[in-house]
Amino acid sequence: MTTTMATTTMRAMVIDGTGGADRIVARDVPRPQRVGNEVLIEVVAAGVNRCDEEAREGRGDGVVLTGPPSVPGHDFSGVVVETPYAAHPLRVGDAVYGMTAFPRGGGSYAPFVSVPAQSVTRRPATLSHVEAAGVPLAALSAWGMIVDLAKAHEGQRILIHAAAGGVGHFAVQFASYFGAHVVATGSGRNSSWLRELGAAEVVDYSAAEFDRTVRDIDVVVDLLDDEDVARRSLSVLRPGGLLVHAPTASWDAVAAMAADLGVRATGFAVTPDAAALAVVSRLLDSGDVRVYIDDVYDLADAADAQRRLAQGHTRGKLVLRVADE
Repeated sequence: MTTTMATTTMRAMVIDGTGGADRIVARDVPRPQRVGNEVLIEVVAAGVNRCDEEAREGRGDGVVLTGPPSVPGHDFSGVVVETPYAAHPLRVGDAVYGMTAFPRGGGSYAPFVSVPAQSVTRRPATLSHVEAAGVPLAALSAWGMIVDLAKAHEGQRILIHAAAGGVGHFAVQFASYFGAHVVATGSGRNSSWLRELGAAEVVDYSAAEFDRTVRDIDVVVDLLDDEDVARRSLSVLRPGGLLVHAPTASWDAVAAMAADLGVRATGFAVTPDAAALAVVSRLLDSGDVRVYIDDVYDLADAADAQRRLAQGHTRGKLVLRVADE
C-alpha cells in the first residue's frame, strides 16, 4: 500500500431521489477509502451516460441500485493516489482512466473514486483527461457488442442505430476497422461525419424509415430505447442474423417480440475490463479510432449535462470537468 488518506468528506454530485435532473444536487459525502485490490483515483473528468439517467429515474438496472443518496457516474479519467501495494504496476501519480463497477458501482461525479485495479488502465498518451473521460463506458460497450458479440469481419453487414451518439460513434469505428460494411442511422447533419468515421451507408431517420431501404443485415446494434425501432430492426435481419439490444428498460419487450418471430436477439451489459480498454487505448493513440467530445460541463452543472443528454442529438460524448488538468 502507498500513502494512506485520512477519512474525510468530499463535495460530490448525488442523486437525492428518483425523478428528473433536478434530483442531482451537490452534497458532502464520505471520501472513499481504498481497500483490497482497489486503486484510489483523484478524478479530473467524468463521462455522462444514458445509464446515469436510468439510475436517476429508477428505470432499467436503476431499479436495483442502492440509495438515495448515491453518487452517479461510471467512467472517469484521473490520477492515481493510492495503489494496492508498493510494487503494483500502477504507480502513484500515473494518469489513468477506466470505469467504476457497473451497474451497482457509480461514483465518478466526485473528486475521488476507488475501483478494482482490473477496471483501470493508463490513459492514452494522445488524450487529455477530458477526452479520455468520454471513452471507457462507451468504447467498452461498443467493443463488447461489435467485437465480442457480432465478431465484426470483412463482408459482414452491421446496422447501427443512434450511430452518432457516445456508444454509436465507437461502434461505427470498430465495425469499420474490422472490415464490416456499416449501415448507420442518424440525423442528416451527422451524415458526412458518420461516413468519415467509417459508415458505408447512412440512413437519415428524419427523411426515411430504415426498414424501407435496408435489407440482409447480419447484426443490428440497437442503442435506442424504442420498441418500434427494435421491431422493425428484426425485420431487416437475414436468416440467422442477430439483434443486440443495449437499453435495459425495454429489453423484456424486445425479447418477447424476437421470440414470437423466431429471430435471435440478446441484451447487453458492459464489463469494466482494463485489458480490453488497453487495446482501445492503442487504437486511440495510433489514430485508428478517435473520441468526439460534444460539450464539457463543470461538475456543479451535472444536472444540465443530463438534461442535454436527455434531449438527444448529441454527437459523441458529454463530459464533466471535475478538476483542472
